[in-house]
Amino acid sequence: SSHFGSSSAQAEIMSDAVGGLDGVEADAGAAVTPDVVGDAGALGPAVGVESAAAADKIYSAANIAKLTSYSWNIFRYIGDYLHLFGVFALLATLYKNKSCQGISRSTQILYFCVFACRYLDLVDHSQTAYLVFFKLTYIITSIIVLVIFAKLDKTYERQKDTCSLAVLFIPCATAAVLMANEYSVLEMLWSLSQFLEGFAMVPQYIFCYRDRGAKDIGVSLYVVSLGGYRVFYAANWIYKKVQMPAYSDIQSWTGGIIEISFFTDYLLSRFTGASLLRSMVLKVDEKINEFQDKVEMKVLGSSRSARAGAGDCESELRQRRGGRSQELEDSTPIDV
Repeated sequence: SSHFGSSSAQAEIMSDAVGGLDGVEADAGAAVTPDVVGDAGALGPAVGVESAAAADKIYSAANIAKLTSYSWNIFRYIGDYLHLFGVFALLATLYKNKSCQGISRSTQILYFCVFACRYLDLVDHSQTAYLVFFKLTYIITSIIVLVIFAKLDKTYERQKDTCSLAVLFIPCATAAVLMANEYSVLEMLWSLSQFLEGFAMVPQYIFCYRDRGAKDIGVSLYVVSLGGYRVFYAANWIYKKVQMPAYSDIQSWTGGIIEISFFTDYLLSRFTGASLLRSMVLKVDEKINEFQDKVEMKVLGSSRSARAGAGDCESELRQRRGGRSQELEDSTPIDV
């Protein structure tokens, strides 16, 4: 979402920020010359104002077209394909392990919300096949992952996936309303998706902080691919800013800085064992969960952690009973 021209022009650039500008290229060849403005002013105040407005519109369209040309750069393409690779690495890991171990369901819920909010522009205007392919792929695969979690619910590690979604959704929704370029449903949902994506991997990072002994290469590949995708998108934003100093996209930049900070700390923790954010993030997460448990106990009479603990105990009892049954079968004499 870049700040050039009218709100309709901004809406078109908003589409470019998530992947594409369509219907603007027709005006790209138009340009503003001093002669046009001068002649318009000579015809009188009314005509001069109208012509100046038209000239401003043409200038905005030219800027939008220029930004579009810079948006399709090598950093963006690498970021797109890293993201796609990460999604399929996740699906392959779930299929190979026949288990959800090592994966945060909260992160998958957040990504589904990001895609559902951001890609509503699919029904708003026509787009290139490249964009349609990526957007539909992300939406469909996020649904598939959530279905897999429902099917493999017994393997889901709730005790490690402790990040509260409400704590992420509420400030992101507030920021989306306050910082939206215009107060329309599509614009505010797009802004919400930008802020949410900045925190989408946070539950996965918290999961990894609690699961330090895990060595699954598929999970590591997924996390590194998703983090790397945001790093290359940040390079894409820097490239566009250098080429067009007037370019601005506060929502995307804010989300990107947050996610890259967590990703950098994850890499430090994963490969060196040192972490700048781990202890702080886990302490904050624990305080939030304690507060949430107290509220749930007062309102519902039970808490999420108590229910999760009961579920873990039941699972452990089933495993013990299964083990004892197997031992009895092994010790039973067989008549020949």
